[in-house]
Amino acid sequence: MKHEQIEKSVALLIVLTLLVVSVGGLLEIVPLFFQKSTTTPVEGTKPYDAVRLAGRDVYIREGCYLCHSQMIRPFRAETERYGHYSVAGEYVYDHPFQWGSKRTGPDLHRVGGRYSDEWQRAHLMNPRDVVPESNMPAFAFLANTKAKTTVGADIEKKMQVMQMFANMRNLPTYSDADIKGAKAAIGDMTEMDVLIAYLQGMGTALSSMK
Repeated sequence: MKHEQIEKSVALLIVLTLLVVSVGGLLEIVPLFFQKSTTTPVEGTKPYDAVRLAGRDVYIREGCYLCHSQMIRPFRAETERYGHYSVAGEYVYDHPFQWGSKRTGPDLHRVGGRYSDEWQRAHLMNPRDVVPESNMPAFAFLANTKAKTTVGADIEKKMQVMQMFANMRNLPTYSDADIKGAKAAIGDMTEMDVLIAYLQGMGTALSSMK
């Protein structure tokens, strides 16, 4: 009888459903904030330097995450193709995460060091020059824009925000000298240069593991 009353009362059903989902969500999510494997960087994981942080902003701005994921699942089919499965400790400096949910193109979490800078540049200029069957659009225009005028214009502020997030979690982070030297580190690099730097550092902390 009570179950029938709940089903017939829209308001009561909504309230109880929200209550169940909220409690269940808290029980699943809250413990992760206190689990060492999800809050401690894996060995070799460091904050993005100024160049890679600017490159990451180009990656986000151009919507690369819409076609490429950065999350290798622990299945044989994925680890044989992409490398070691992704672990939580690799993402502690990612704000926001770039896990993605669609693979029009391959997963990129272990792409760092897999190809040369020259290959990456050729691929971005015209993907079909190196992958004939690719349906990825060309990003040649990135080579014509100086990063310091776009994604690098406020790089110090971005690093300060990342520094704040790291301090909140007691993680190693940038020094004041790193932040002051951010624009000099980017220098006259183009948006393509910083994007390649970002790609070449992606997932390298565990890339050698099998």
